[in-house]
Amino acid sequence: MSDVRDPSDEKRTTPDYELAPEVRADTPTQLKALGHPVRNAILHLVAERAATTSELADTVGRSHGTVAHHLRVLEDAGLVRVVRTRRVRAVTESFWGRTGRTILVDPPPGEQWDDKALFVREAMETFRDGEHGYTTLRYARISAGQVDAFQSRLTALVDEFLALERTGDAVYGLLVALQPTDQPALPDRADGDG
Repeated sequence: MSDVRDPSDEKRTTPDYELAPEVRADTPTQLKALGHPVRNAILHLVAERAATTSELADTVGRSHGTVAHHLRVLEDAGLVRVVRTRRVRAVTESFWGRTGRTILVDPPPGEQWDDKALFVREAMETFRDGEHGYTTLRYARISAGQVDAFQSRLTALVDEFLALERTGDAVYGLLVALQPTDQPALPDRADGDG
């Protein structure tokens, strides 16, 4: 039995709007939309809760017009949408949210990324040194069935992480990857070899 809680058993604290469990980003438009740090920051912020353009602009330290532009790019890529509106005086204020809790990023079919490590490198550049945290990398030779089982457990862990009540002073990043590698493997031992 897994010690990872099933987030569906609890009242989800985030986000405060309905969204699909995952959305795939594999078109050139989507990949370009993900290739900007302000747009990535916006996507991470609205994973916590829906936010207005003004709230996002204040949080990322950019102008309202700049953030509105980035939201349009993300909306055109199918990665964010208006999840609700409210009337404030004579203006309708839009609240933005993601289209999927998890964005699965793949290169377009038949293409390779020039820099496969870009995503990981960008994420790790946000990690602060000397703070409480944990990073590790391990390799194991496993079957396709085991990959599927681990992927399900990792997805549950990510969902649990996202559902945590917002407390503390630091924003922590959870970076999860389960990918085939070119690491060498020792051959299986022959029967009788110690």
